[in-house]
Amino acid sequence: MKKNLLFIFLLASFVASSQSVRKYSNEFMNIGVDARAFGMSNAVVASTADVNSGYWNPAGLVNLEDKQISLMHASYFANIASYDYGAFAMPLDEKSAVGFSIIRFGVDDILNTTQLIDDQGNIDYNRISLFSTADYGFTFSYARKLPLDGLNYGVNAKIIRRVIGDFASSWGFGLDAGIQFKTKNDWQFGVMVRDITTTFNAWAIDEDEFATIQGAVEGQNQELPESTEITIPKLQLGMSKNFLFHFDYSLRTEVDLNFRFAETNDIISSSSTSITPALGLEFGYIDMIFVRGGVGNFQNVTQLDGSDSVGFQPNIGVGFKYKGIYVDYALTDIGDQSAALYSNVFSVKLDWNVFR
Repeated sequence: MKKNLLFIFLLASFVASSQSVRKYSNEFMNIGVDARAFGMSNAVVASTADVNSGYWNPAGLVNLEDKQISLMHASYFANIASYDYGAFAMPLDEKSAVGFSIIRFGVDDILNTTQLIDDQGNIDYNRISLFSTADYGFTFSYARKLPLDGLNYGVNAKIIRRVIGDFASSWGFGLDAGIQFKTKNDWQFGVMVRDITTTFNAWAIDEDEFATIQGAVEGQNQELPESTEITIPKLQLGMSKNFLFHFDYSLRTEVDLNFRFAETNDIISSSSTSITPALGLEFGYIDMIFVRGGVGNFQNVTQLDGSDSVGFQPNIGVGFKYKGIYVDYALTDIGDQSAALYSNVFSVKLDWNVFR
């Protein structure tokens, strides 16, 4: 039943998403990656400096000293949907680096009951089939140091693939760009612009398969949705500082501002721009054990009684590092302060010297 409901939701989202420019498009690419970042409420745009920088801010890839691999898994909607991520990055020389990552967000083994009843009105369970719906994001990253000491830039080229069973599929392409700047007293600043040229998705729709859905769901518009979709840019600004105490203890702090160029439920919103802040903290001991916390996703929420309140998403996480092996865990939305459901996120990162 849950998968059937989710199937209807995905189809409705597809019909809505195919109406040209939207506030929310290719949202699976905005969920985030890396349990460390999730534990800090994704406030890492200024400080990211590893293989995961290809997602958060490609300018951070220039901090790599060796090749790195990162893997992550998370489950959503009571384990119905799976979110998986893998990335590889390596330095080219002292001034540049490259990376590649892949994201998959999907629901598998969905029951297609649109043909359950035959032309004579008889129920035939053999007519039930299974299908999957999945979104894929492939990202190619390049980063380079600029002549000004501490200033780096990076760019992403993204290929988007979205599949809804045999009903519809799309290909998309977009670009991201980011910069980072580190001062001599260890203040760090970051700017990340996602979909800087807008991301264009072109949908291919199987009219016969789509007609079976429309016929099975009463009251639905029988017209095919438009076949193009455009994702508008998003801007992230970050400021970070790392404090050391007695050499064994450290505290990483970062504050980010996330901008959407549309009116949303973000805590700061106008007809053209919406802004929500995020704060992340990471406490480290001997650069081996880490405890993290963060709060973000501040939203104006209308309650059932018509009153308004502010919802937010608190997260916590822990991490362990030993000889180039990083294991991280995050629990998102603790305390149920927002409409989002909590999720358990696990990730592993490996320096290439582990294999030598």
